[in-house]
Amino acid sequence: MGIIVNFPFEKEPTDIKQKVTGYWGRRSGSFAEHKHKEAHSEKKELWQQEFSRYFSHEKPLDILDAGCGAGFFEMVLSPLGHNITGIDLTPEMVEEGQKLLSRHGVYAPLHVMDAEEPDFPEESFDVIVSRNLVWTLPHPAEAYARWKRLLRPGGRLLVFDAEYAKGYHKYDQSQNCSHLMLDDEMKEECHRIYHMLSISALDRPDWDVRALQELGYSEVMADDLVWDRLYASQDDFYMPDRMFSVTAVKK
Repeated sequence: MGIIVNFPFEKEPTDIKQKVTGYWGRRSGSFAEHKHKEAHSEKKELWQQEFSRYFSHEKPLDILDAGCGAGFFEMVLSPLGHNITGIDLTPEMVEEGQKLLSRHGVYAPLHVMDAEEPDFPEESFDVIVSRNLVWTLPHPAEAYARWKRLLRPGGRLLVFDAEYAKGYHKYDQSQNCSHLMLDDEMKEECHRIYHMLSISALDRPDWDVRALQELGYSEVMADDLVWDRLYASQDDFYMPDRMFSVTAVKK
């Protein structure tokens, strides 16, 4: 039939989510400190400008941050007046995020929740955003389908991600500033997770675009210049993997 049913995501290892949450749980403290520094850098304003490409800040929107990590997008979007809710599968990351938001004087609820099975009523959100989450999902097409149900008519999905498994072998990862605080064992664990996930073998964002179209989203577009706008500078937040965005609208 289509790209979704023909790809064998069901063959993912049954313990992959435990491996992913265990990895991010161990990284939560250093990751939160990295996001604290990023929120105090020019990156915060650059991200606010990036979001302005996709939706207006003239009125408050109800936004879901799927895979919120330590709450960086909450620190970016809440000051613009939006009502943002974060979810993450890793309890330690949510705990670190709650402390970080309190540290920054930002109120945004963060919940321990599986982004593939978000527990909210249908049509709860105007926008769903996600950063560096989809590459970790065993069943990304199912997540895209569920997220569509959570959007209100006319609501927008906005995903930022990269082909991290391919980039690990393509780019000089010693320049990846988000990994500078990781020891060799943690770096190798991340590498193993990359290659355990079926999505790592796909051509992205082409796959995402086709999957979203098949799911009935409209106005589906990919942008491979996000990295140039946000992370090309050789600063404390530089990453060699080229981030892209995929955006779509619920009819």
